[in-house]
Amino acid sequence: MADTEKILPTVQWFPGHMTKARKIITENLKLVDAVIELLDARIPYSSANPMLQEIISGKPRVVALNKADLADPVITRKWVDYFTQQGIKAVSIDSMTGKGTKQLVQAVEDMAREKTEKLLSKGVIKPRAARVMILGIPNVGKSSLINRLAGAVKAKAADKPGVTRAKQWIRIGKNLELLDTPGILWPKFEDMTVGLKLAFTGAINDEAIDREQVVAVFLETMAKLYPERLRERYKLIDELPEQPMELLELVGRKRGCLVKGGAVDLDKAQRIVFTDFRSGKLGVVSLDVPEV
Repeated sequence: MADTEKILPTVQWFPGHMTKARKIITENLKLVDAVIELLDARIPYSSANPMLQEIISGKPRVVALNKADLADPVITRKWVDYFTQQGIKAVSIDSMTGKGTKQLVQAVEDMAREKTEKLLSKGVIKPRAARVMILGIPNVGKSSLINRLAGAVKAKAADKPGVTRAKQWIRIGKNLELLDTPGILWPKFEDMTVGLKLAFTGAINDEAIDREQVVAVFLETMAKLYPERLRERYKLIDELPEQPMELLELVGRKRGCLVKGGAVDLDKAQRIVFTDFRSGKLGVVSLDVPEV
């Protein structure tokens, strides 16, 4: 990738409400029996908040690889195997269609039951539903998943990251209660490629980045990993330009993003590229591959 230090100086994105979110999570962790860590199936490594690992240390955990419909299924399977080898239950899901959600609920109930049965046997608690905290970074699909599980619009969902602010308990059938929490990013990215991938997927608000440069790096990445997807989507016949800004201009011309004088409206072209990627119109794409 290009020099990310120059491209993403503003990607250290840690608004005040995320500081509050960490406090909420820490304070309420003792109320739950297990944790669902929701990751973006396209970037499981980059969307795994290392701060969360520190906070939830010791709690039983199930990993849910959301937006699996947008990720390369072969690579997603490798991620499920990777987590399994680490002793962590992982399930690939699509919260929009509900695919995989039954398996997720079953995995969580099984994991939480061990703790609740132990507490019941000791007389510490009365019979109750398993309590689970659902955690993840902004825009990973927590609200959509909860709404799918609850069968109604219980949690406020939006395309903009950071919409879910206050905690709320949501009953899922007779055996499970979910605690929704705000999404939190971490204060500093040690690996700037992580910041880039979060910017690609929209986990970091577009207003907080140099979008022109980030889109250029995204196109550069796609040209290396999935050049056929760019050719197919934008009807590019010749060799792809080596310079990402030239590629962005070419895409803009192909999509009619022209202004007076024949120049390319780069802002419009950028929006088209990111909209196409985030909606799956560039096909299934995985940008993180597990280490073997």
